[in-house]
Amino acid sequence: MNNRLDKEEIQLSLLRLLENNPELTQRGMTKGMGISLGKINYCLSELSKQGLIRVERFKNSKNKTAYMYHLTPNGIEAIGKLTFNFLKKKIREYDDLKEEIKTLNDLFKKTDTDTNDSELNRHLKRIID
Repeated sequence: MNNRLDKEEIQLSLLRLLENNPELTQRGMTKGMGISLGKINYCLSELSKQGLIRVERFKNSKNKTAYMYHLTPNGIEAIGKLTFNFLKKKIREYDDLKEEIKTLNDLFKKTDTDTNDSELNRHLKRIID
């Protein structure tokens, strides 16, 4: 999952993960997100400082280092804002890729008019349309 996630993508992924799994350990978060334990720890600290999560220690647990991570109302609101920004970014990326494919397709048609690769043409047409 960690194909160079940006800060907002990491925050969104972590908030979504905590929304559904408030008792998840930091090691479990690393497995769920594919980023290092140190980065998870840093991000949790930042989310807490921003008031997006509240960290609660289990008092009656055998494991005294166990924590529960609760989303605050601001954290729930942040999921909506981050999701909106994420979708805008992905739509822009999609539009850019679509335009690049169209440009390459036009170049392909100009340079290799004898090639009649119907499967490639079918895929290109589907993407462009």
